[in-house]
Parts: sequence; structure tokens; C-alpha cells
Amino acid sequence: MNQLVTQGIILSRTDFGEADRIITLLTPDHGKLRLMARGVRKVKSKLAGGIELFSVSHITFIRGRGDMGTLVSTRLVRHYGHIVGDIERVQLGYDLIKTLNRATEDEPEADYFHLLQGTFEALDDTAIATGLISLWFGAQLLRLAGHSPNLRTDSAGQPLSPGGSYDFNFDDMAFVSRPDGHFGADHIKFLRLVFGGNPPQVLQKIQNIDELVQVGAPLVQTMLRSHVRV
Repeated sequence: MNQLVTQGIILSRTDFGEADRIITLLTPDHGKLRLMARGVRKVKSKLAGGIELFSVSHITFIRGRGDMGTLVSTRLVRHYGHIVGDIERVQLGYDLIKTLNRATEDEPEADYFHLLQGTFEALDDTAIATGLISLWFGAQLLRLAGHSPNLRTDSAGQPLSPGGSYDFNFDDMAFVSRPDGHFGADHIKFLRLVFGGNPPQVLQKIQNIDELVQVGAPLVQTMLRSHVRV
């Protein structure tokens, strides 16, 4: 049988039998893989060290006749150890992994792998607030799914004004001009940076970032619930 080589990030692990484990991995070139890791729960297993959570691993596997293959070998490329030292970051990491798993089909494009890798890098940096990471992750899911909001014109097609105030129409995925709207120029500029793909390491340096995240987070979460399977 032909052995295939790739990189993978663990999405889920399920114990099977006395010593085996079924793992689901996200890869940049083979989509999602369901692999049987035989004997991985044994103390001396050579596979265990390469399939840690919150890690990127080099894996070798064999495709099965059905939807499950066999894990042949593993080697840890990078483990994001600072995540597991903070319970809040661990919980957010679990939640975002589950969200991405639900939101993607069996053969997602490579950008989803890079999104999860970038999420781990941000979670591993304890200087970056978890609220910002969660908002950024949701915005990137929307962008990859083709559901970025219109951040240039309002729902009537008029350019967004620097001095205007707006509410948001989730059906149109655009802002609506309102005299007493909840969103202003700073919020819209921030969202442009987020949906433009700037990483959390850059966004963290924005002035008044905590207030911007507090206002923007509910907006992004509602967009996700409306347009992405999460």
C-alpha cells in the first residue's frame, strides 16, 4: 500500500478498544482525515508523542478502503505549550477546534488548516487577549466561507461616512445609516482590519482594542450563527 505524508492538526480523538484511538486530523493537502492509531494508548507507543492536541505534526498514513485510514508514523513539528498552561486558553482552543470541525466539509481548502495554525500561534502568545482571538477566528471563518460583510457601502449602496453612525442588517450583511446607530467609524475601520486578514498579533496593538472587541464580538458571532454552520 502507498504511504502518504502530510502535516496534520488534531481535531478530535476517540478511544477505541483497549489500546487504539480514532483520530480526526485537518491537513493542508488531504482535507480531513480519519485514521486509526493502533496501540497509541500503550505506554511505549511511538505514535503518541506526535499526535498531541494544540500541535502541528508530521504524519505518515495509509488510506483505507472506506473513510478511515491507518496512521503509520508521527513526528511533532510544533507543540503550542503555553496554551495548556492557561485554562481559559485551553477551553477557547477546544471550542474553536470544534467550531472549525463543524463548519468544514471533509475536504476543506488549505486556508482552514492555516487558520487553525494561526489560531494556535495567537493562543500561545499570552499577551494577546482571548476575546480578540475569538473574534478574529470567527471573522476568518466567515471570510473563508464567502460571507464577509460589506464594509465599504451601506445597505443603500452609499459609501460609509467617517462621521456617520450605523446599525447592521444581517440579511444584507451591510450597515444601515441610523442617527443613533451603535457603530461608528472606529468600529468599521477595526472590522476592515479584521476581515482583511490581519493577524491578532497586529490587531492587539490597536488603540482601544478592548472596547472595539467588546462591540465587535457580538456582531461577528451573530454573523456566524446566521451564515455559517457552527
